[in-house]
Amino acid sequence: MDYTRLGTTGMSVSRICLGMMSYGSKAWRDWILDYDEGYPIVKRAVELGITFFDTADVYSIGASEEVTGRYLKEFFNSRDEYVLATKVFNPMGEGLNQRGLSRKHIMDGVDASLKRLDTDYIDLYQIHRWDYETPIEETMEALHDVVKAGKARYIGASSMWAWQFSKAQYTADLHGWTRFVTMQNHYSLIYREEEREMNPLCLDMGVGLIPWSPLARGFLAGNVTREDGAQTKRAKSDTYIPERTETDFDTVDRLKEIAEKHDASPAQVALAWMLQRPGVSSPIIGATKMHHLEEAIGAVDVKLSDEDVAYLEELYQPREIYGHN
Repeated sequence: MDYTRLGTTGMSVSRICLGMMSYGSKAWRDWILDYDEGYPIVKRAVELGITFFDTADVYSIGASEEVTGRYLKEFFNSRDEYVLATKVFNPMGEGLNQRGLSRKHIMDGVDASLKRLDTDYIDLYQIHRWDYETPIEETMEALHDVVKAGKARYIGASSMWAWQFSKAQYTADLHGWTRFVTMQNHYSLIYREEEREMNPLCLDMGVGLIPWSPLARGFLAGNVTREDGAQTKRAKSDTYIPERTETDFDTVDRLKEIAEKHDASPAQVALAWMLQRPGVSSPIIGATKMHHLEEAIGAVDVKLSDEDVAYLEELYQPREIYGHN
């Protein structure tokens, strides 16, 4: 495993972040692993050097945070050995104030997350999306107070428009509040719209990129084929995935070619491409099988040439924005 600074902060993270959405309760999604099922995978992740873990309050409606806290206490000797990230925004109940980025929900949300995670502080507390109903001043001041209270060390943001992220950062600057240090955006070899504005903005601001869905929800690992369609339980039930195009399948064909050249898997090549993108600190991977994890970690050792990268990127076509909502 390799390690890097998270953006321009002084905090080090593993170059692969383990996404904890995959662990929690099957009542939320039928492909989720419960505590016992996920135990050997998370244990192996720690053995292989992963120190960065990302979850959210909404994953399994709190159960993901609960099992994440249990795993980390079990597998690490002390709290300062790992970096823990979680998120706030999505509905956690039927109440009108159980969602969004109001001061009330952020303050209630961070305390609830700390309790479920069974920890004194969160390393990276992130807003899960943009809240169109709450003034950004209210949100940024509340997040600043969370940091000053010692409940979070840093704050981060997730998928939104570049103008929104810029507005949030400069609102924080104007008032002397805490800035976002990370952007968890939707980014992969077949979804590169973030390269137009968000990624350059983050590079300019020294904000670390921790992309979600770097394997396009498993598509780049081969969970959907031209001939037979979806191949996994998640791919068959995931209504969030946009329709795949012929260009997408052609890109996977090129991944396979480059993978053979490097004695690697297509998933490893897709992640190696991501790891070589400017500003990327640590892509977030999901793992419901041991080989998912081991492939992802192996990607750290795959080094692509400029020619490899150009060949993989050549077919890309602009596409509709998705992931902000």
